Amino acid sequence: MSESSSEKTEMKEGEVDGALVSLASLPTLPRHAMPQISTFAFNDVAQSQSLIPKVTDKVIAYNPTYEELSRPFVGPANPKGESTLKRKNMLTGYAEEQAYNDAVFRVQHRSFQTLGYTRDPSTKPTLEGTSDEAVFVGDLQKAKMNEGRDILNVKASRTELKDLKQKRQKKGDAGVLDGEDAYKGPWARYTDSNVESPEEEESFSSEEDSVSEEEEGEEETTVTSTQSKKEPQSKKERTQFHGSNLYDYLGRTYMHVPRDLNVNLNKEPGEQDCFIPKRRIYTWPGHRNGVSALRFFPKHGHLLLSSGMDGKVKLWDCYHDRELLRSYMGHTRTVKDICFKNDGRQFLSAAYDSQIKLWDTETGQCISRFSTGKSPNCIKFNPDDDKQDQFLVGTSDKKIIQFDVNSGEVVQEYDHHLGAVNSITFVDDNRRFMTTSDDKSIRVWEWQINVPIKFIADPQQHSMPTVALHPNGKYVAAQSLDNQILVFGATDRFRQNRKKVFRGNNCAGYAIQVEFSPDGQFLMSGDSGGYACFWDWKSTQMKSKFKAHEKALTCIAAHPQETSKVVTAGLDGKINYWD
Repeated sequence: MSESSSEKTEMKEGEVDGALVSLASLPTLPRHAMPQISTFAFNDVAQSQSLIPKVTDKVIAYNPTYEELSRPFVGPANPKGESTLKRKNMLTGYAEEQAYNDAVFRVQHRSFQTLGYTRDPSTKPTLEGTSDEAVFVGDLQKAKMNEGRDILNVKASRTELKDLKQKRQKKGDAGVLDGEDAYKGPWARYTDSNVESPEEEESFSSEEDSVSEEEEGEEETTVTSTQSKKEPQSKKERTQFHGSNLYDYLGRTYMHVPRDLNVNLNKEPGEQDCFIPKRRIYTWPGHRNGVSALRFFPKHGHLLLSSGMDGKVKLWDCYHDRELLRSYMGHTRTVKDICFKNDGRQFLSAAYDSQIKLWDTETGQCISRFSTGKSPNCIKFNPDDDKQDQFLVGTSDKKIIQFDVNSGEVVQEYDHHLGAVNSITFVDDNRRFMTTSDDKSIRVWEWQINVPIKFIADPQQHSMPTVALHPNGKYVAAQSLDNQILVFGATDRFRQNRKKVFRGNNCAGYAIQVEFSPDGQFLMSGDSGGYACFWDWKSTQMKSKFKAHEKALTCIAAHPQETSKVVTAGLDGKINYWD
């Protein structure tokens, strides 16, 4: 008994963590059939959070306490994961959430933009005793007149709505992309209702023309931009003679081909061998803002016709005094193209004011006016003598229009292009014509047949704004905007001649004219840097390249009777004569 009692005494006393603890002092846990889960198991925060039941759970895996069952539900602010656009932390401080509806804000913003006033969001207009100055911001007088109504509650009268509708432009046709009838829809602008009629609207102001001494004191015609959009812009045509004498000692005008020269101007062009010019022999002042086209008098070349970006067409003398002979004024915008008749007594001019006008070369009188309502890019008379009463116009609305000079009516329309038409060239003894367009394709047409007989397109092909026919009539050279001049056949097989490609000039972004020498030996064109370029037709090698203008060279033309005389013009407004 003494040994057992001593063993019990040793079991009751022990050392735990360096301290004497009596086993009798420890509490005795009651015995149950289901053991109690110790609360020490939930000391770990992560483990306790994982045991929180979900709302959708129907079975609980442990015995929660009453406090756990009755505590409020805690979860994310956006349980569905929706992102909020509210900026909490800003550089200026903490942005508090405001109870302001987006629809109300839009209404008040429209009210301020349209009516000139809106409610002040920092005040409460429902409080009694609040003044109007505190309720509204902006035009307070208009707010009092409209009794503080917003844009949704302010209704205009029928008269005001009718006047407002008349001020707005027409919405246009949804199928038209460019021009007067182009679709505007909700972007239609409002115009001033106090616009005078086009007849009363034209005003003429005289100003000094600083281009040349011959044009000193010339009157300029200006048309206001508020002219009616229903009809193309136009102004009264007039002309002015600048030469020293209108008639010679025999009563002949400048239309007479001179015979007192060292060169015969009546022979057929191309009979003599041509050479590349080397020096500049004369400079005409030209036009303001640049020259757009140059045309020698047909067959003889004793006169030079030029059109400019100042809306004028001018006639120059190539021999004797080399003076400015006559100015033709009737366009309000840039004259894009000009074209002589075969006899040279009449010529056409097409401008960006949507007007095409037929002029008398000798008297300067405007004979006829034509218009399609769209901007014309190129014009061309039918070269056959029996068809000189008809001409073609390539417009910006993808069409080629055929006009009759005598009646002024449209004879035929060619409308298969997908972009603005840039050039028209008659080929195959004038029975057919080729057209180029911004759709980067070439189409060949039969005269008066609205079905193209040939379609030339390639994925690597670029737009070709200018085209020239070789004197032998078998090839055409097209200036491509990828800094190349391509050659195509002009007979029955309209195919590209891939062996003839002319390179060396930079023309990207400019409609630079391309031209052949009268004998067809040389091909010439311009450069965006103001250079004149000459290639050999057979070898496609560049023979000469010299600086001709300070700005881009856009026009170049070879004299039909001289062996080496070439005229150039560019965006600097000057016309240089080379030999």
